[in-house]
Amino acid sequence: MASFLSFFLISSLTLAANLVSTTGETLESDFLHNKKEKLTHFRVYWHDIVSGQDPTSVSIINPPKNYVNATFFGLMRMIDNPLTLAPGLSSKMVGRAQGFYAATSKEEIGLLMAMNFAILDGKYNGSTITVFGRNLVLDKVREMPVIGGSGLFRFARGYVEARTHEFNLKTGNAVVEYNCYVLHY
Repeated sequence: MASFLSFFLISSLTLAANLVSTTGETLESDFLHNKKEKLTHFRVYWHDIVSGQDPTSVSIINPPKNYVNATFFGLMRMIDNPLTLAPGLSSKMVGRAQGFYAATSKEEIGLLMAMNFAILDGKYNGSTITVFGRNLVLDKVREMPVIGGSGLFRFARGYVEARTHEFNLKTGNAVVEYNCYVLHY
């Protein structure tokens, strides 16, 4: 039995190594058509609406009822938040922030943010950037990395700076200004 297991394991590893070596592809140097890298800056306002009849942020995981913590540790929310040109929700919507955030700190109000900014207007319509990082909500300015993108933001990298514009203690709704600095081709 041990020899069969060894044979099976070695055969599987050999097959996996062959698949990796035969499916890898080297791209030609003109893959990007000699495009120059650009830096794009844009500002949007992120509207996290947790109250009312049509919230854009819903709780999907709550901490256990017997666990009381002022940092909301363990809370997770799924989002489909509007991105607008100005702080007012009635301002022109230019995209959606889709993803989730989770309270990941027991010591401070710190979130793990994982979201795509899906642009729905203008030159970048149909393109996305992906933001993934730590957000210490009570800091005046929070910086998070841009780890990728799609469409005109393919091969994107960069960062965003988040600043709370408004937070309503009664409703829990927030408006956050995002300045996005994106390197792309």
